Amino acid sequence: MRRIDALLEEYGASHKNAFNKKVHWVCVPLIFWSVVALLYSIPNDQLTYIFGVGYFDNWAVIVLFLALIYYFTLSVPLALGLFVFAVICIAVARAVSGWEVLPLWAVGLIVFFLAWIGQFYGHKIEGKKPSFLKDLQFLLIGPAWLLHFIYKKIGLRY
Repeated sequence: MRRIDALLEEYGASHKNAFNKKVHWVCVPLIFWSVVALLYSIPNDQLTYIFGVGYFDNWAVIVLFLALIYYFTLSVPLALGLFVFAVICIAVARAVSGWEVLPLWAVGLIVFFLAWIGQFYGHKIEGKKPSFLKDLQFLLIGPAWLLHFIYKKIGLRY
């Protein structure tokens, strides 16, 4: 069995309840985005000095690059899909950073907090602890777990 299959199977073992699955379809992407937003909010003077001005001079891009390396070791097709999702998350974070109502870090923190409340509620209904409490790598597997369902639905191998 491929490593990605084993990880997805283990992640799925604590995500059988239909309501919890629906909660995950909303909350996992929101948590992913909120982490991107929080990383995007970190002052980046050192990165600007190293990389110059542009899209690559923020912490979100650096951390996502490292996460994508991990995803590529598991599954190239899933990594490509997650790359697209990561680009969308950065674009949304960039757009929200221009809002005058709340700073990006505050929006990211609110979304993060509310999405985790949703996750824990879903797991309360499921009756099982979240996977990441066992192994932190499952924080990265959640988005891949959702994407693998999309790939199956449209007939793509992952």
